Amino acid sequence: TPPQRARDRIEGRRMTKPRYGLEVFKFAVYVSVPIFLTVTFAANPVNLESIIRRHAYVVYPPEGPKPPTAAEMRKIVEANKKKRLRD
Repeated sequence: TPPQRARDRIEGRRMTKPRYGLEVFKFAVYVSVPIFLTVTFAANPVNLESIIRRHAYVVYPPEGPKPPTAAEMRKIVEANKKKRLRD
């Protein structure tokens, strides 16, 4: 009936059944692609090692000299005090 259809449009009711096929497919792709890629690349240790070496995001600088110990620092401070008192 025409008045019923107009009322359905005004109230926001759907005229057809909802179809969830596309949404289910998109969700399945969204979930399965990362799982597939993780299994493909991370399951093989050689492959994973090559990926990590190729994409070294954190590159640490070479190790420098070690800082002085507490005893060495005390000696340095004492030497500086003596030098300052002499001057």
